[in-house]
Amino acid sequence: MSGTINSVRNVVILSGCQALSMSGSVLVFAVVALAGATLAPSPELVTLPLGLHFVSMMAATIPASLVMGRLGRRFGFTLGQSIGLVGALLSVWALLSGSFWGFVAAAVPIGVHNGFFQYLRFAAADTASPDFRPRAISYVMAGGVVAGFLGPELAKRTAEGLPVMFAGSYLALAGLCVLSIVALQAIRIPRPAQLARHETGRPLREIGRQPVFAVAALSAMIGYGVMNLVMVATPLAMVGCGFTFSDSAEVIRWHVLGMFVPSFFTGSLIRRFGVLRVIAAGGALLLAALAINLSGTAFTSFWGALVLLGIGWNFMFIGGTTLLAECHRPEERAKTQAFNDLLVFSTTAVTSFASGAVQGALGWQAVNALSLIPVLLALGAVAWLVRSRQAAGG
Repeated sequence: MSGTINSVRNVVILSGCQALSMSGSVLVFAVVALAGATLAPSPELVTLPLGLHFVSMMAATIPASLVMGRLGRRFGFTLGQSIGLVGALLSVWALLSGSFWGFVAAAVPIGVHNGFFQYLRFAAADTASPDFRPRAISYVMAGGVVAGFLGPELAKRTAEGLPVMFAGSYLALAGLCVLSIVALQAIRIPRPAQLARHETGRPLREIGRQPVFAVAALSAMIGYGVMNLVMVATPLAMVGCGFTFSDSAEVIRWHVLGMFVPSFFTGSLIRRFGVLRVIAAGGALLLAALAINLSGTAFTSFWGALVLLGIGWNFMFIGGTTLLAECHRPEERAKTQAFNDLLVFSTTAVTSFASGAVQGALGWQAVNALSLIPVLLALGAVAWLVRSRQAAGG
């Protein structure tokens, strides 16, 4: 009974930290390019800080997981938030002093901080029973619902809070990091056992060859990659179709809600219907979103497609995270999660850079048409694993 209480306690705290961290991420996404534009010596450098956010997040995935595997979740998350705090304060200094390259340098610790907090969803599963694990992951991800409201609101209310535009937004990010550090001290996740910290288990190439790992990683990679590719291109497409920034911001707000509101019940759906069916449903929703985008450019088309895109991402990402738990032994957990997230966020970084280029060179229709291919690949992989399990069982 005490184990269950401890697990629920951890989920509540981790969900709160997810809400704070995601709010900071949304806040930064809303202001970083605009802040860069006030400092950049040339237009080509405006998005350099944003690109470095994703590259440094990707680079941090393996070290972050290994630190947590050796020293524990609480230490690792506290370290990550502390690095984010340094990046936020450095950003404030850079904006107040007019230093573009200082602002670029500050993007690196902020990205590293993002790489650490991505593991909040895995931490929820550490002390959860197998039955509660899918819901624990979902409830932590549901913290993103708060971010859909809090992040944009903080960006608007703090942009002019200091003498230099957007410096107040980064001061707000620093405050979110401090709140997370305080909250994290209350989690109760045991440090890794001595055995798990000194025995590494099977090599990664053996773990990665498992069909279950392949489907888990593909689900999260493709769900995240396609979502990111289309989401980043949507505001550009909407402006090109004559819509205002306010219109695209509203669509993105509903998209974020589509990403995280389903988290309240995704875990229950996985428990009732099975993880592979939920992943397949996510893939089907992504196909529906792409079909809507290909069919027209009305406001309702953009809105409906982005909502479905968010829900599809939720099913595929949480489904892939849940399935990954079947791939590793306790002593292999840190490196397996690190390898998985390296693949996922490498894909995210590539699609972040590629989205604008594809949109500019080939157009909105091409962005959506090309996205059909990886989604069909993911659905094919799920079908293959289902048939493999049926054959093994029969």
